[in-house]
Amino acid sequence: MAGNAAKGEGSGQRKRGAVFPFSAIVGQDEMTLALLIAAVDPAIGGVMVFGDRGTGKSTAVRGLAALLPPMPVVKGCPYGCDPAGDLSRCPAGCETHKIEGTLVEDSVPVPVVDLPLGATEDRVVGALDLERALTRGEKAFEPGLLASANRGFLYIDEVNLLEDHLVDLLLDVAASGENVVEREGLSIRHPARFVLIGSGNPEEGELRPQLLDRFGLSVEVRTPTDLKVRVEVVRRRDAFERDPAGYVAQWRAADMAIRDRLLAAKARLASVVVPDAELERAARLCMALGTDGLRGELTLMRAARAVAALDGDEEVTVEHLRRVAPPALRHRLRRDPLDESGSTTRVLRAMEEVLGS
Repeated sequence: MAGNAAKGEGSGQRKRGAVFPFSAIVGQDEMTLALLIAAVDPAIGGVMVFGDRGTGKSTAVRGLAALLPPMPVVKGCPYGCDPAGDLSRCPAGCETHKIEGTLVEDSVPVPVVDLPLGATEDRVVGALDLERALTRGEKAFEPGLLASANRGFLYIDEVNLLEDHLVDLLLDVAASGENVVEREGLSIRHPARFVLIGSGNPEEGELRPQLLDRFGLSVEVRTPTDLKVRVEVVRRRDAFERDPAGYVAQWRAADMAIRDRLLAAKARLASVVVPDAELERAARLCMALGTDGLRGELTLMRAARAVAALDGDEEVTVEHLRRVAPPALRHRLRRDPLDESGSTTRVLRAMEEVLGS
């Protein structure tokens, strides 16, 4: 948790220089685990991180993206299409990007795109390319931030202050994996699969419950109160700022170990078994907490399966459920006027009753 990077100005993916190593982050284990889970299985629905300023929220996101291997793309495609994927629906005509019948490929870093609070809907989803319309009389689409984030991460700081209609739009696109734009005579569909990461300070305003429920995992981060942890955080951040390249090199082996673990987990995920007994425990836990709908059980199951894959296990156990239950369920609880306990306390209490100590 070595402090936040500077906020984006809405220019999409920033130029990537030295990024604080993901493996060097200390004191925020739940946050780093939640990000790894979302990277293993993006279908979980992204991560919401609530907490104090300067607790390493954006640092962790950028660190995770930086340790991932470069991703193959169709050269020149503004949507970063996967050469091995279905290119038939790309509006940029990826299938035509061939030389002598061979698709021209490139490799780029996994994108991390900042969505600033002041961004307009056109800037987010894309709009008519006015320059081409005025100079050539052509109707052409100018891709927005969602196109830039395809196959990467879309990061929104202070998401609780973002306009509600933009949050609705983002969550719908994140769930469908496709951005649909129909305006000014244009009708465009393009791939927009990304891991949505939101962060915010609850003192500055709450996210609407129905929108918070759409995030897969919710993490609470706090400024560490342990003296040794605080000193270590400051020491590591100072060392990084004094010699970024040297510090990154120092932690490269640890980062590569996380990369290998993550890639192995992604390959293993589909084969991880979720026994009926664990599904029943997940359902009992959600029933005990009174969560609405079945999104809680689905997220709990998917998150536990991702953790099992990260651990190299062949099937989900109750221990996996215990590790992911708080971030998977704490934001799905109804407010109980007779219970002043915090949501995390309520989840832990239910876990003890349903899953055992």
